[in-house]
Amino acid sequence: MPQKKVTSRQKIGIRGGAKPASSYFLVANCKAWWRQGWWQKVAAGLTALVLLFVLFMYAIAQWYIYVNRQVPIDMGVTFIPGYARYLGLEPKETMRAMIDELEVRNFRLVSYWSDGEPRPGQYSFEELDWQFAMAEAAGAKVSLAVGLRQPRWPECHMPEWSKNLPKEQWAPLLKDYMTAVVQRYKNSPALDSYQLENEFFLKVFGICPDFSRERLVDEYNLVKRLDPNHTLVVSMSNNAIGIPLYEPTPDQWAISVYKRVWDKTLTKRYFEYPIPAWYYGFRAGFIKLTRGHDSFIHELQAEPWGPRDKALIDISMDEQNKSLNAERLHNRFEYGRATGMKKMDLWGAEFWYYRKTILNDPSLWETARQEFARTAAQNAKLDN
Repeated sequence: MPQKKVTSRQKIGIRGGAKPASSYFLVANCKAWWRQGWWQKVAAGLTALVLLFVLFMYAIAQWYIYVNRQVPIDMGVTFIPGYARYLGLEPKETMRAMIDELEVRNFRLVSYWSDGEPRPGQYSFEELDWQFAMAEAAGAKVSLAVGLRQPRWPECHMPEWSKNLPKEQWAPLLKDYMTAVVQRYKNSPALDSYQLENEFFLKVFGICPDFSRERLVDEYNLVKRLDPNHTLVVSMSNNAIGIPLYEPTPDQWAISVYKRVWDKTLTKRYFEYPIPAWYYGFRAGFIKLTRGHDSFIHELQAEPWGPRDKALIDISMDEQNKSLNAERLHNRFEYGRATGMKKMDLWGAEFWYYRKTILNDPSLWETARQEFARTAAQNAKLDN
């Protein structure tokens, strides 16, 4: 009698209601996992939660990037005359080159209390006046930093005469100075926004005497009362997870983005933050969904971070390039675009000009020129 041919389905045990092999192995693996120790179950559960949270973050980031895909990029630079002088540059020439050669039309400027009131009650606005005049002539926009804490070391720029005063005395004097600044420039056609107290709660960096939220809210209300017609921005540090929950609630939040720094604590070498660009898209998107306001990059690192806190002018060009060279600068622009945020101020434009004019290396300057031109071309396509 001939043997009945056994099919491949019968070989793996599928007869009538029998389960497929894949289902059998899945059930067997689940049972095996359930028989493991409690700590393995906890580890697996935590892993699943982390994966779900990352997927949640990524989904919000992609949503934010998508809804802003047709918004033009508003790209600018931070410019600080005192830093230009420190690098051996002439400030007016430097800002003029940014306008004429790079075609920068967005500037973040500073109003250091130490410069604007060198003696009690004696205000000096000559330096800010020529910066605003140059911006106005070029049709550029200005985001003006106000308050005690502003960009560049030591972060909190107090006049020498105020440093030994108790807060009860210097805080009202600071508000008097801020009032004078706002009143002087609020009618400038170049003024676009104010940035209040740069990264106010970043206690681990800078020399600052006070981090009280009460003072921040008080200054916020002061600026809004003096000039309700311009955008008021409050900024955050770059790698913190979360959203701003408490007062003040500004018109916009700003985020700093640093990618490659010198680790002076553990490794004693350069460290590149392994943070994907979409993480910042998530932060901006989540803030938009929960607080109803947009965010932008107010400080995109575009200058080297030297080893052992050495000043940039004290390290060689080869050492500078380990932190930032032309290729890395190009990648930094790309990284900023990939976040989905549509306004970004580059940090280190004075250094590009220093490399070009003092060190005779135009590579950073030329890269920045190409990136600004590329951004302008991309924006023009959106308009069409």
